[in-house]
Amino acid sequence: MTGTPPQVDLMPAEWWERLVARLIEALVFGVFYYILFIALWGIFRTVGVLDAFEGRLPAVFAWVLAGLAYTAYDWWQLSRGGRTFGKAIMKIRVAPGDLPPRDRLKRALLYPAPAMVMGIPVVNLLAGMFVFGVGLLILIDKPLQRGPHDRLAGTLVVKDLR
Repeated sequence: MTGTPPQVDLMPAEWWERLVARLIEALVFGVFYYILFIALWGIFRTVGVLDAFEGRLPAVFAWVLAGLAYTAYDWWQLSRGGRTFGKAIMKIRVAPGDLPPRDRLKRALLYPAPAMVMGIPVVNLLAGMFVFGVGLLILIDKPLQRGPHDRLAGTLVVKDLR
C-alpha cells in the first residue's frame, strides 16, 4: 500500500479543502440517495416486499446504487484531469492527472466505495469508522497529507493553480 509518491514540487491541498470538496459531493450524492430511496420505497411497496428485512431493503439498495454511482463518478472524473466538481469548486485536483485506469480504480474502490455498504446494519458502522480513519490518516500524514487511497494509487491532492 505504498504506491509511488507523485511529484513533490506540487503544493499539497490543505485537509480542510479536501474535506469541503468531499462534503459538497456528499451533499449532491445524498440528494441522489434520497431520490433513489423514495423511488425504491415506492417500487418495493408496489410489489409487496417493503416489509422484507424489517423495511430496510429500499435503504440498502439506494445506498448500493448511490455508492456505485459515486465510485464510478470519482473514477471517471480522475480520468478527466483529476477534478471532481467538489475539487473544482475548491480549486484542488488529484496529481498526476494522467493516472492509468487501474490506479484510478484502486483509488475509487478504497474511497468512496465504502458508501455502498452504508445501508447495511453493523457494516455501516465499520464503513463509517473506515472513512473516519481515512480522514485521520490524511491529517497525520505530514507534509503530503495522503490517505490510504492516495498511497495505493500513487496520488497526491494538490492545489490547482491553473
